[in-house]
Amino acid sequence: MTHQPKSVSPEMIEVVNGPEEIAKTGKRCVMTRRQFLLTSGISTFTVMVALKSGPSSAKVPAMVSTYERKFICKLSDLKEDEPFDFSYPDDGAYSESMIVKLGKEAGGGIGTDKDIVAFNYTCTHQGGPLQGTYQKGDKALGPCPLHLTTFDLTRHGIFISGQAYQSLPQVLLELDGDDIYAVGMFGLIYGRYDNLKG
Repeated sequence: MTHQPKSVSPEMIEVVNGPEEIAKTGKRCVMTRRQFLLTSGISTFTVMVALKSGPSSAKVPAMVSTYERKFICKLSDLKEDEPFDFSYPDDGAYSESMIVKLGKEAGGGIGTDKDIVAFNYTCTHQGGPLQGTYQKGDKALGPCPLHLTTFDLTRHGIFISGQAYQSLPQVLLELDGDDIYAVGMFGLIYGRYDNLKG
């Protein structure tokens, strides 16, 4: 049994085959691409404004975490590729962290060369300990002993390989003369629903 092809509408030919068929059939698309983008942009803006101006927008409180400013070490005491351990933002579970002078500019880095960064020592996958896993050649932390995740310290602790899907929490640093202070966290520490409330 053979199937007879169904007739195809000119509009379908235009969609499938493009402008060449428009020239043959004389039919044009109802809306240009530019008109479509403009119309969809205006529609999106209108919806967003309507959502933001509703009565519930004024009732949502802002959530702000205030971190203690904590002295970590002296800038002059740091040696390239030698991590220094400390705890932050408290002394509770999973607060172990490290600061290191990478010798290479890094995201969030401080100092003249923007190469001093600090990170939490706990893998974001299943809480594996990363102490003693610093790789000076790659400027990385890992592999994690549980599932081999490795994190790039030059790029805000983004994972390079392994099972983790979140970056390593970065300790935000502040330089005051020769003193280095921890002032906050970028990312959520493993095992906590809030960095300040484990």
